[in-house]
Amino acid sequence: MRSVRTRAAWVLALSLGLAGVCDAQYLAVFVDGRILPVASASLVGDMRIRLDLAGGGALEIPLSRLDRVIEDAVQGASEPIPPPSCRPAFEERKLPEGTPFAQEIVDASRAADLHPLLVAAVVEAESAFNPFAVSKVGAGGLMQLMPSVWLPQRVANPYDPKTNLRLGCRHLKGLLDRFGDLSLALAAYNAGVATVEKSAGVPPYRETREFVRRVLGRFCPSLASSDGRS
Repeated sequence: MRSVRTRAAWVLALSLGLAGVCDAQYLAVFVDGRILPVASASLVGDMRIRLDLAGGGALEIPLSRLDRVIEDAVQGASEPIPPPSCRPAFEERKLPEGTPFAQEIVDASRAADLHPLLVAAVVEAESAFNPFAVSKVGAGGLMQLMPSVWLPQRVANPYDPKTNLRLGCRHLKGLLDRFGDLSLALAAYNAGVATVEKSAGVPPYRETREFVRRVLGRFCPSLASSDGRS
């Protein structure tokens, strides 16, 4: 019964979030590598999404087929993102006093061999430490996981902080192993694997570049200083 209620809550939250996506242009990034321009997205039934295509027409698919949906806004004349000097591997480190879910973040980081400060920076950027946060395109929880990440794991409650952190850290670690570069891994976490592979680097999308800079700036303060950003 609990899993049914949780699933219903997720669907309701997603439906409310998607209601506002109608005017801007987006890119739907599929788990199979396809990238599709869309004008809007809306929930249909139980765990399915309708994508209104930018050129007209619509496509209805299971949520599990989407890697990410991002804003199709290109940042002009983007400067290269400096490579981070901080190692992303796990270190036994206490998080700043008052950090929400500090122990859960450290535990999940240790299990995935990720630095706790890196994971905390991702959580802050993604959800501001709100375990019930739901984006307008379907990502949810502390680490803003898309259903394509948690549905295959058959988890009862993707909002649960421990579960969300465990799956999110595992996902980020997989991207780090795949690309061998923290900036690219963070870009793929935000914009999907296909966009990074297509761009052969950090994609030019404003949302993605701001996310990468923000996380690296929190994780590696010296990087933010050298880049002239805070």
